[in-house]
Amino acid sequence: MINCNGNVIDLSTPKVMGILNVTPNSFYDGGKHKEINSIIHQVDKMLSQGASFIDIGAYSSKPSAEFVSEEEEIKRLVPIIKSLVATFPNCMLSVDTFRANVAKAAVENGVAIVNDIAAGLLDEKMLETVAELKVPYIMMHMRGTPQTMQSLTDYEDVVKEMIFYFSERIQKARSFGISDIIIDPGFGFAKTLEQNYEVLHKMELFSMLELPILAGISRKSMIYKVLESSPQEALNGTSVLNTIALQKGAKILRVHDVKEAVECIKLVSKLK
Repeated sequence: MINCNGNVIDLSTPKVMGILNVTPNSFYDGGKHKEINSIIHQVDKMLSQGASFIDIGAYSSKPSAEFVSEEEEIKRLVPIIKSLVATFPNCMLSVDTFRANVAKAAVENGVAIVNDIAAGLLDEKMLETVAELKVPYIMMHMRGTPQTMQSLTDYEDVVKEMIFYFSERIQKARSFGISDIIIDPGFGFAKTLEQNYEVLHKMELFSMLELPILAGISRKSMIYKVLESSPQEALNGTSVLNTIALQKGAKILRVHDVKEAVECIKLVSKLK
């Protein structure tokens, strides 16, 4: 159970989080949703297909992405958040940011969840801010920054080290008073192709942390590099890996393609 804006969300049945990138350079849908009408149309589509959450990001975390200032990130996000809250008052929005001031501005304008790729390590004020905002917090595993992460893939035992990392970050978040925490293994972040598959293969081990797990695999290079294709051709592969993630205990699927993810959940739930 997590509490979003007073709504208690039961994650015993997995949920879908639709991705809304409002960056000009996201790896898959960069720049596609810049116009507000286009954004509203896209969110309407994701909600009607069964998304429980919409995750809005205004700073691409791909390794080659250019730096975006805090002011620019807020300037991109706030008008969109206001429009979505006005159009879809019951929609649960998440903000994808590693900056405390951006998280604060987003929540003050109606966002219900903070999704942080850095688990509080890129902004020392993040955990304190999230605690004050009293919203659920998604913490992801990453090393370094989006610009340096690809060179930081040296692990003795990737899953074991990730569990230590999460244990430490969870304890730190709890010390500030954050109660609703979701963990994200961070597929593609500071991990080689082989390490991504090892993490997926052993993902049920994260259940020892006794927190909901979010899987963000959608159209990532761990799919299209194996299939020798492209992000645009990676929907079928995404559905395959989302199915495996559900069987390994994922409670939230963060995806570009909501309808297919909802179908994965429906079919996998029939196995239980």
